[in-house]
Amino acid sequence: MKLVKSLFGPKTRGRSISFALVIVAYIVISILQSAGSIPRMISSLLVPVCCYIVAAIGLNMNVGISGELNLGQAGFMSVGGFSAAITNAVLLNTVSNDFVRLLICIVIGALIAGFVGWLISIPVLKLEGDYLAIVTLAFGQIIMSLMNNLYVGFDADGIHFGFINNTMQLGEGGKMIVSGPMGVTGNKMISTFTVGFILILISLLVVYNIIYSKEGRAIQACRDNKIAAETIGIKVSSTKTLAFVVSSALGGAAGALYMMNYSSVAATKFDFNTSILILVYVVLGGLGNMTGTLISTSVLVLLPEMLRFLSSYRMLVYAIVLIVMMIVTNNEQIKTFFEKFKKQKGVQAHE
Repeated sequence: MKLVKSLFGPKTRGRSISFALVIVAYIVISILQSAGSIPRMISSLLVPVCCYIVAAIGLNMNVGISGELNLGQAGFMSVGGFSAAITNAVLLNTVSNDFVRLLICIVIGALIAGFVGWLISIPVLKLEGDYLAIVTLAFGQIIMSLMNNLYVGFDADGIHFGFINNTMQLGEGGKMIVSGPMGVTGNKMISTFTVGFILILISLLVVYNIIYSKEGRAIQACRDNKIAAETIGIKVSSTKTLAFVVSSALGGAAGALYMMNYSSVAATKFDFNTSILILVYVVLGGLGNMTGTLISTSVLVLLPEMLRFLSSYRMLVYAIVLIVMMIVTNNEQIKTFFEKFKKQKGVQAHE
């Protein structure tokens, strides 16, 4: 009885539902895949759905928990993705196991994106509100521009970098990894749905452990009232930096998984529109609500493909669905109803 209360108590019910939802979804999808019941079109989106879920969870940590509007999540995905592509090409002949190599690529992508996030956080987190949003938006565009002009090659002498023009002279057996506007070309596809499932679980574990820790309470205190938090000894800058770095690292891991799912990806894939889409997933799922983020991201990523039979009308229907979801999730009467329902369930459980 105590174990049930500890798993489904008021403080842990949300995360228990999130983990249960992910595990059940994975089992059901795996069974359907083995039976050949999932259309090829939907099956090809399973890994991208995992990528966007991880990126949205990371952004929710920044926007929902920390309260900082970040419009540069696609930039961190780009950093993690291109780092992973370079790592994959370098390790291709030394690490033969695709699973191990994929894990290394994801870790490298997350670490580099987290480091870049820490560097960016030093000037960026001195700003607030619209100014912070504008600067993070500019960061995403700068990263996309840099990657769009980046040339990376690999030969016996090591890795070679160049910008603007492809003037690199690779030795015998050399290979171009990143080709400027063409992006990553000839990439070995090693991403799997199982790794995406594991990455979602790890992301939830990291975020929930932070939220329910001392640092997480400090982050939320800074979000609610920065002056009050400072008066009780909370270091506002370090707590905000923690949320920003975790968000960027998860974005980098998502980008790495995404990049390893395709043979070629251009830098323009990680543009401003991608950042806005991820923000839409977070807002519709509920700020600070990881379970809602899981559901909204899955539905909104799969919906355009599921509506493809409507031809030119599918994006119109997609827009209508977005509007309806926004109205429903921000309706005070609906929120009040669910709050009363939760209180009634809590009273019944207590009795």
